This record gives sequence, structure tokens and C-alpha cells, in this order.
Amino acid sequence: MLKTRSAVKKRVKVTWSGKLLISHWSKRHLLSDKSKKAKNRNKYWVMLDWVEKKKVKEQLPFA
Repeated sequence: MLKTRSAVKKRVKVTWSGKLLISHWSKRHLLSDKSKKAKNRNKYWVMLDWVEKKKVKEQLPFA
């Protein structure tokens, strides 16, 4: 039986067309040291590379 990895499920968003998106990093702590430009740049979702996409697809069998 195939099981979905819960950790991956919480961190990855699958679009309707099958693309995998992850939330941008560097926005959880130490925000006072980062510039406003850096914080704004990090607020969007990022598409995964094809290498990482293959690994994540194995862990999300039903996506």
C-alpha cells in the first residue's frame, strides 16, 4: 500500500496542472535583520526543480 508522507503534504502545494510549489524560505525568524526588499521577495511560492520534483512525486503518490 502506498502512503503519503505527511511532512511533504504540509510543505508542498500541487497546482491543477501538476506543478509543485513550495513556500519561500527565510521568513520565519530574524526578520528584523532582513531588509524590506528581502522580506517582500520571499513572500511568494517557488516552483520546484525537476530533480526535486521527482523525489517529491515519489512521496506524494496521489498528487
